[in-house]
Amino acid sequence: MNDKLKKVQQEAFELCAPVFHEMKEISLYNMEKVLSAFRNHHLSAYHFAPSNGYGYGDPGREKLEEIWCDIFHGEAALVRPQFVSGTHALATVLIALLKPGDTMISAVGAPYDTMQSVIGITGNAPGNLIERGIHYKEVPLKGNTYDLEAIEAAVDENTKLVEIQRSRGYMLRDSLFPEDIKKIVDTVKKKNPDTICFVDNCYGEFTCKEEPLESGADIIAGSLIKNAGGGLAPTGGYICGKADLVELCAHTWTAPGLGAEMGSYAASYRPFFEGLFMAPHVTRQAMMSAEFCAAVFKIIGFDVTPEPGHVRTDLITAVTLGSEENMCRFGEAIQSRSPVDSDVTPIPGAMPGYTDPIIMAAGTFVQGSTVEMSADGPVRPPYIMYFQGGLVFEHALLAIMGAAKNILQSENKL
Repeated sequence: MNDKLKKVQQEAFELCAPVFHEMKEISLYNMEKVLSAFRNHHLSAYHFAPSNGYGYGDPGREKLEEIWCDIFHGEAALVRPQFVSGTHALATVLIALLKPGDTMISAVGAPYDTMQSVIGITGNAPGNLIERGIHYKEVPLKGNTYDLEAIEAAVDENTKLVEIQRSRGYMLRDSLFPEDIKKIVDTVKKKNPDTICFVDNCYGEFTCKEEPLESGADIIAGSLIKNAGGGLAPTGGYICGKADLVELCAHTWTAPGLGAEMGSYAASYRPFFEGLFMAPHVTRQAMMSAEFCAAVFKIIGFDVTPEPGHVRTDLITAVTLGSEENMCRFGEAIQSRSPVDSDVTPIPGAMPGYTDPIIMAAGTFVQGSTVEMSADGPVRPPYIMYFQGGLVFEHALLAIMGAAKNILQSENKL
């Protein structure tokens, strides 16, 4: 590393120091919460055993969901390896809780790209919500954040569900803190107490001391190959919240009349328990990595969000790189410094659920895991790469400095 990059690295550490300290406090708080849940529910090696067939009375599955409810403050939960992604879990909630003629509202602008396909805003995927007769409304952002007045105006007696996406997704808006979620939920419930407040919790677990159900949300959903799986869960997703709502989701997830009582897993549940146990620490590593990325790229002259030096509530740093070429240079550096597929060169291409070509750098042990270090983005102006994850901060540091080197060299600034 030359002297200029060493100076950038040192300045980045100085900029990050106060936030790193706060992240440590949050991680300790959440570690105590997780440990207490494991102890209170008497987890034993017996619960690691696999199951087969219908999966009736699966002790590992049932214990995992008990512990999940304790940690996330839900009445019931579905924590299942059979969910293929976070989008699958989110879609299950929407399909279960919305009937033809019902109205749903996206409270914080457009939802994530794959959810746009689920709803039917983009593309024409068979069985999307609009095709099923669901009415969709969207509250635009105001000044790059949520607009409480507009949310209040949008909600009426016919509003069945309001979706609140916690993370920025492929947008430049700020991700939501628990206090933001509470303000939105309170606004919705004041206008219509019967409206279901549903939080897309992807990327948000363990980034703060509170979870969305503590802020008044009725139901949440997310992925097990993000924060809550701790980098060890091999697949899956979850739904957690009020018992009656989770029950409806269970009968959609399996089949009417089957519900949550079925669903075997022929591999061990141990990675799910161990991943959940590791999740507060791993989430901290990933948040530190995202913060350091923001600091480095701000120092070398790029727009980043969120700005370094501020507490964050997800794992993502958006770096505006200004060109497709810079997106490729960034992705190549991340991929080449990954433990898996380091010899692969990422190039933009089509992906299911997305309307723009996507470039994705992800040399991960679990395919698609975004608590592991990765970077991706839709190839469209202003050419933003979304850096996320990092099981080990030191690994992410090496990759981030490599990305900075690639781009500075291309601009003859090294």
